[in-house]
Amino acid sequence: MDYSLRPASVCTSEDGSKFDGTGQTTASETQQQTPNNKHYRLRLWGIIAGLCVINLLCALEGTVLITSLPSIAAELDLGDKFVWVNNVFSLSAAVIIPSCGQLADLFGRRWVTLVIVAVYLVGSVICGAAQNASMLIIGRVIQGMGSGGVEMIVPVVIADLVPLRQRGNYMALVLGIFALGTVLGPILGGVIIQTTTWRWIFYMNIPICGVGLVMLFLFLRVGHNREISSMQRLKRIDLMGASILIMASVSVLLALTYGGSSHSWSSAHILVPLFLGVSGLVLYMLYEGSQFCVQPMTPLRLFGSLSSVVLSVNTVINAFLLQCVTFFLPVYFQAILDSRPSTSGIHLLPSVLMAIPGAAIAALVLTRTGRYKFLHLLGFALVTVGLGLFSMLGPRTSTAEWVMFQLVVAAGAGMVFDSLLPAFQAGQSERDQAAATATLTFLRCFANTWGFAVPTAIFNTQIERGLDAVRDVDVRQELSHGQAFQHATGEFMRSLSQNTRDEVKGLFDEALRRVWKVSVAIALVALLLVLLEKEVPLRQELETEYGLEGGSRKENDESNSASR
Repeated sequence: MDYSLRPASVCTSEDGSKFDGTGQTTASETQQQTPNNKHYRLRLWGIIAGLCVINLLCALEGTVLITSLPSIAAELDLGDKFVWVNNVFSLSAAVIIPSCGQLADLFGRRWVTLVIVAVYLVGSVICGAAQNASMLIIGRVIQGMGSGGVEMIVPVVIADLVPLRQRGNYMALVLGIFALGTVLGPILGGVIIQTTTWRWIFYMNIPICGVGLVMLFLFLRVGHNREISSMQRLKRIDLMGASILIMASVSVLLALTYGGSSHSWSSAHILVPLFLGVSGLVLYMLYEGSQFCVQPMTPLRLFGSLSSVVLSVNTVINAFLLQCVTFFLPVYFQAILDSRPSTSGIHLLPSVLMAIPGAAIAALVLTRTGRYKFLHLLGFALVTVGLGLFSMLGPRTSTAEWVMFQLVVAAGAGMVFDSLLPAFQAGQSERDQAAATATLTFLRCFANTWGFAVPTAIFNTQIERGLDAVRDVDVRQELSHGQAFQHATGEFMRSLSQNTRDEVKGLFDEALRRVWKVSVAIALVALLLVLLEKEVPLRQELETEYGLEGGSRKENDESNSASR
């Protein structure tokens, strides 16, 4: 998103109130529009509460299928299409983010946010009513678009309302809610599967969406520039960039999904889409920086320093590792420890119980000192050590051990997750704050796709190599051709004879160790990259034309100071 075309004179709130481009009302309307600090803070916390509700919703949906997908796959006869139920969700979430960020800049935050939540609601209804694989996948695509929009708009709105130095306090709360939803998702999914129909996994989103929509409709009334006509805004939407990005992303995902399972990695069926996809991503960046792109979704100036590049790469790595842990720890609990779906969700609680304090520590350090490099060093060091400990997990690992291993990873991941975005924003100008937020959110969402597809490919490939250790021909057939991950459940394991179960458990155990070892190497790369970061002071002033309507910049700063 390019903000250089934005007039600096007068902008208008989304209900028609006029502002001077700094968040301050024009002189003729100051007396009627300026609220007191108490009123401002009430509206601010109303917005934060609404953002937390919709963020919880997306967090739940991102992981609720971990424990319930096998049951859904069986009822709808998904076959090898099961992998796309999660992949299309992550993919559509990622590719929609740059466009949503641009739309929020062109048409304002309020209505874009409400439309995003409504889209998510429609996708949930379609998924809940799905009668076949195609209908479910279409619903997940629409859900993913809503989820990606939410992940983008939440930090953007907070960036509009809170100075950078104080932003960590509010993001820690929002991300804490997100972490809670991430861990509760598998538990709810398991409980719903065991007590009622899987359709309630999607139908439960309806009342949550309703509450979020009402809260945001009432409180999310912020400034908006109306100097440019609607037709001019539509012409500035980067349709070409969005098209290139979508096609490139789909091509890469096809290669990652089927590589090592349906086709070997050296097969043309994998190499061609992988090459086209990577080439498409390069082409996208070249187009965004070219004269042909009137208003880029991803301005290349955001990556003008080594630190910004490092922070971008580490955002991808952190999201990748979090997704890997979220999806493969339940595999360990169910396939190796014979846990039931709901129980495996409970086993993940140590992750959220430590991730929230980790995020809180990061927020406190950022607010008090304005420094983040130490957080990144400590955070990635803990993640690297914790993933190394995961590679020691096995059938005889005690409860105390796997709980402690989770605490180490979660503490480090929480510190990093909450401090990467403010660090990236610190190196950008005020006009690029929303663009920076949308860009890093896109990278995080895109990494979520890789964080499921790549470890799954590693897991399935390792299973293929060791299938000869399983003597039962029928079981070998069920685990071959990329179907191992969907069979890594306690239910499948309990259906096997004792001898076959031991053989399969050993196979799964070895495949999981390979996943964790690759993850350690990736985490170590992130840790080394932190050394290249340059620490930039975090701003304590707020300059935005998207602040709460009627709030002067002085009063907004006073209110934020009072909330420290």
